[in-house]
Amino acid sequence: MTITEPTTTTPSAPASDLDAARAALRARLLADGVLIDLGSPGLYGRTGVFERVYTAVDTAAVASQQDLDAEVLRFPPVEPLAAFERTDYIASFPDLAASISGFTGDDRTHRALLAARERGERWEGFLEPADLMLTPAVCHPVYGLVGGRVPQDGRTFDIVGDSFRREPSLDPMRLQAFHMHEFVHIGTPASAQHHRDDRIPVMRALLESFGLEIDVVPANDPFFGRVGQMLARNQVEQALKFEFVTPVYGPEHPATAIGSANLHEDHFGTSFGIRTADGEVAHSACVAFGLERITIALFAAHGTDPDAWPAPVRAALAL
Repeated sequence: MTITEPTTTTPSAPASDLDAARAALRARLLADGVLIDLGSPGLYGRTGVFERVYTAVDTAAVASQQDLDAEVLRFPPVEPLAAFERTDYIASFPDLAASISGFTGDDRTHRALLAARERGERWEGFLEPADLMLTPAVCHPVYGLVGGRVPQDGRTFDIVGDSFRREPSLDPMRLQAFHMHEFVHIGTPASAQHHRDDRIPVMRALLESFGLEIDVVPANDPFFGRVGQMLARNQVEQALKFEFVTPVYGPEHPATAIGSANLHEDHFGTSFGIRTADGEVAHSACVAFGLERITIALFAAHGTDPDAWPAPVRAALAL
């Protein structure tokens, strides 16, 4: 569900060196016309060269999971507040969530808004909540659609779409708006575990075929607050989440996650009332490709000209 940057190694260089490495990669991506700075940390436009690699990554990811015969679903970048509430995301990640607001006032309110704007004041307070949330995880809508019971073999979905997490950063590997391609299974505890575990070697082999150095490590989501620290420890101890990490900024710095394999247990089954064929609460699991992160990791590893990349890498990506 969530891709985070784990501290899988203890950096031997000071944080300022890591910041410098991040700044250098960002500057290179902008100068070489891969990304376009939109003026807010973690928000970028993408050029043709980026889209060429991004599309190749996504196509290869889909091909690697073709044996799943997954149901294809695509959702908009927003979700109803009522559905968002059922995921309980706001309890665990309030700092990452973002709602949508709109203007519903009359002429008098509009004049007050314009007057505030003219004075150089913040005017967003004149907007009202629209009962819509920016989607932080692309799989959220599927659980409400499934509802009821899943068949004996469960159901597997191919889901890709926009995600937004309010996490501004100048690290080009940490975007506020990004895309995840997830392969989600909803079924029994055993079938969910099998889906998660069976996909790990497949996903690792694919990422390594791109010429990336990959390690698979236990990880946790960035739960908020003091209670979140306990949830994070439990997640690692129970081996619910693994991340595919690569040393984007060199071996002396922490590796960066570019994909994950997650076991949700009965979290969504309980929240959305999903049952297995025998009436038990359904479990779910997913593997997630961070499409922008994989793409940027490739530029970091091989340079910003895909035509100059090693032949095996270009072959794996059909470039």
